[in-house]
Order: sequence, then structure tokens, then C-alpha cells
Amino acid sequence: MQRKLLKISLLTASILAGNAFAANHEVTISANLQDRGAVINKDIYGQFAEHLGHGIYEGLWVGEDSEIPNTKGFRNDVVGALKDIKVPLIRWPGGCFADEYHWREGIGPKDERPVKVNTHWGGVEETNAVGTHEFFDLAELIGADVYINGNLGSGTVQEMAEWVEYMTSDKNSTLANERRANGREEPWDIKYFGIGNESWGCGGHMDPDYYVNLYRQYATFIKTPKGKRPLLVGSGGDTDNTEWTDVLSANIDRNMDGISYHFYTLPTSDWQKKGHATEFDNAMWFKTMERTYRMETYLKNNIDIMDKNDPDGKLGFYVDEWGTWYDAEEGREPGFLYQQNTLRDAVVTAVNLNLFHEYARRVHMTNIAQMVNVLQAMILTDGANMVKTPTYHVYGMYTVFQDATSIPFKLDTSRYSMNGEDLPAVTGSLAMGTDGHMYLALVNMDPTEDADIDLNFDGKVNKTLSGSILTAGNITAKNTFDDQHNLEPKPFKASADKLVLPAKSVVVLTLN
Repeated sequence: MQRKLLKISLLTASILAGNAFAANHEVTISANLQDRGAVINKDIYGQFAEHLGHGIYEGLWVGEDSEIPNTKGFRNDVVGALKDIKVPLIRWPGGCFADEYHWREGIGPKDERPVKVNTHWGGVEETNAVGTHEFFDLAELIGADVYINGNLGSGTVQEMAEWVEYMTSDKNSTLANERRANGREEPWDIKYFGIGNESWGCGGHMDPDYYVNLYRQYATFIKTPKGKRPLLVGSGGDTDNTEWTDVLSANIDRNMDGISYHFYTLPTSDWQKKGHATEFDNAMWFKTMERTYRMETYLKNNIDIMDKNDPDGKLGFYVDEWGTWYDAEEGREPGFLYQQNTLRDAVVTAVNLNLFHEYARRVHMTNIAQMVNVLQAMILTDGANMVKTPTYHVYGMYTVFQDATSIPFKLDTSRYSMNGEDLPAVTGSLAMGTDGHMYLALVNMDPTEDADIDLNFDGKVNKTLSGSILTAGNITAKNTFDDQHNLEPKPFKASADKLVLPAKSVVVLTLN
């Protein structure tokens, strides 16, 4: 009796003190495995390469004469790593840089290209060594489609129209022959073409009504050979601003295939002091998860508007900039936006990918910001050294969802709480892959408590589920140039009857 009372007292004390002995989260996932939802477009896994810091130069491009092994000037190690995670799409040349980029400055002999000043990002010299031909070389090396962002802010209708003709024409026009003279005989394919970027801000500080008229004008003159027309993208809103989605979807009734949207995860939600990339506690972890999970509300609000204005579902919602954004690292150029990447970033990645899957009916494309050495990067480089980040590994785990068909499911979960706020402890995705296998992704946002998962499926699954897990003992775990393999996916097995999802983890399982 005395031992029983002692046990109860210890349990009560632990609950009052925190949650040292708190019960696991309870989660039930229910689905009919024969049901099918929207296709998860592979372009949801798109990337972003802007002329910013060491994202292009040194990160991707080192030049043909570099001692770092390269093909056509692009690093073999970085290209190989990006191929391994099946990067489907690359957005270029910006970002804010796009609305100051004049394409003619990036073609022809490199030693004759003008050296400009990158006024947006650090005020450094831009050599234009990587231009149109080089970018398409990169995309072809990786095996990715391209998303070109045109210059609406400081360019002209003629300039944009001629760039498209230069890239896509199969005729003997002066522009097409100029492309041929510069080394490319066959026209390129452009999958997406953006007319401006952040036109509410760095792209011109416009209001949406003014932009609508400009969009109509510029889009009218984007002309390509039959079968070469790209999907045209309107520059949309950001964060909780739905006005741009509303005005564009209500007033542009032709020559627009999707509307862009930007949202960044700042742990503090304060642009002046965003938070440290690698030094944080459980409270800051929660703030990060709370901020990133706002994406669910923002997706829903924008898509509700699109459903009202575009009931036939012709328009896509393109989240073409998203990811974590922290304070600049001490001692580095602030305008280069270099930051390290931890387990926290991996969990943020998986939470957002699960949301994009959930709204795949409208979300057809996204681009994480950015690919190499900038913000929430896949890869960091230092001279000849390269390291894959935790975010990279989540993208590798989730390749099975590219072009998979979602399976509708219901997820009931207990809440992850702190200081009077709460979030779902667990998020997930369920889909039938193109290989015929069913895949389940799970994310436990809580950094301290495991979750007991009850799978309530109408359909056969394996008794033993296998897959991979990404987690660590420390919330700040990361990969460095000295310890490149500290945080990597590990094999994971569980019984379908007793599935325990560890705290702060990302898991992808094969069900059949």
C-alpha cells in the first residue's frame, strides 16, 4: 500500500513539475485504402536557386576551370546529391533578383558580359557568369524542369517577350539564331513562367488592381510555338494577405494558370529579430512549430477564395517561396542569408509537405527557399566540402510521394501544448505511390513526448511496417563539415498493431 501511494505521489509530482512521466500522445488514423484523392504533383518538391549569396556562385557553379570536379562549371557533388532526391523543378533567377535581371546580360561570351551590382543581396558584384544557357545546363544535369521568373518590375514587355522567343523558338528568327550561335541548337522547354515576383514589395510595391492590368499586358505578348507554352504564374500575396489571390483570381480570366504565394517560418514572427538558427530551447521550438503550422490556415483561406472565383478549378496555388528564416549568422554578410539547418528544420519541412499533400487539389507546385547555402538549404558548401542538411534528408524520404495519389484519411490526435497555445501533436500523409505501394508519412511535432498510433484501416497492410526515421536525442542536432553524417535517416520497423512514433521525429513507412 505504501509503494502504491508513493507511485501515485511521484506521478502527481511529475505532472505538476512538467511532464517527465506524462502519457504518450494518442493518435488514430482512419482510412479506406481503396479511396483515392488528388494526385500529389511532383512539382510540390520544387527548389529555388536565386542569385543570392553563395547559392549560385560557389554553391552550384564553380566554373569549368575549378579544381572542384565539375561538369559545365557545376559541381559534380552538389548536382549528384540533388539528382538523388529527384529534384523535379528549379525556379530561377529570383526572387527579388528577378525584377532587376536583364536576360541579355547573361548570354554570349562570359568575358564580355557586364558586371552588375546585386542591389538586393549584399551589394556584391554580379558577373552574369551564370545566365540562361548555364541555368538550362544545370536543370538538364539534374534532370529537372524549369520555372523562369520574368522581370516585370524594371523590364519591358518587349524584353520579356523576346526572352521567351529566344528560349523557345524553333524558327529561323534573329533571336532563335542568336541562341543557336551561342551554342544551343534546339529550343528549350519552360514548364512555368512567372510574370513578376512579390509585386506588392521588392517587385514594384504595386497594389493588386494595378498589377492585374500589367499582368494582362505582359501575358498577351508571351508567345511560343505550338506545344511550347509554359504555365503562366501571377505574382500573388504572402502570409495572411489574401487580397492578391482574390483580385487576381476574380479579374484575370485568361493567360494565367496559377497564383504564387510566399510564407516564411520565423520563430519569433518578428522580421527584426527572427531567432537563432541553431541555439534554441523547447519554447522556441514550439514557437517555430506554431508559426509554420499557420500554413494550414493560409492555404485554406486562399483556396476558399479560389474556389469562389474559379469554381472549375483551373488555377493552381503555387507556394513558390517557403521555409525557415533566421537571423544572419555572426560574422557573415547579412545579405547572403546563410543559415545552418537542424532537426527543427527537418520537422518543419515534413509538416509543410504534409499540408501541401492535403491541399494537393489546388497546390500543384512549391519551391522551398533555397537549394544551396541560402535560408533552408538542401546543401551547404565550404570550398570543396559539401554537407547534406536534415531538410535534404526529409526530401529524400518523401520522394515516394512525388506524383503519388493521395488517400483520404482522418487523423485524430491529442494536442501539443505550451503556454496556453496548442497544435496537433502529429500530422501525416497517406498515398498510393506510382510504384503501387501505399506510403504513410508521420511527423511528431512534440520534442518530448512519443505518440501511440492506432491505424484503423479498411484494407490490408503488412503486420510489420518498415521504412525510415529521422530523429535525434537533441533538438539542435545538425550535420557539419566535420560531422557530415550526424543526422541521417535510419531504418525503422514497427508492428501495425503497436506503432509508437518517437518525439521530434519524421517517419515514412511502406504499408503493403
